[in-house]
Amino acid sequence: MITQSIDARGLNCPIPVIKARQGIQDLDVGQTLEIFTSDPGSARDFDALCRASGDKLLSSDNQDDGSFRFLIEKT
Repeated sequence: MITQSIDARGLNCPIPVIKARQGIQDLDVGQTLEIFTSDPGSARDFDALCRASGDKLLSSDNQDDGSFRFLIEKT
């Protein structure tokens, strides 16, 4: 179940990562953040964010409109 959703489409790095980090801080352990981006480097960025924070990147999906959707679980 998604706890919080952030639309960061149209924003360039590092803004989507900053918004994700802020969103994760607002979550309780086990809750999930959904974030949409349009930056092609986001997959690498969110993977690095989760490795550094210890949170879990549940999925990374390409959307039909060319954007990307990530699900991150706070651990």
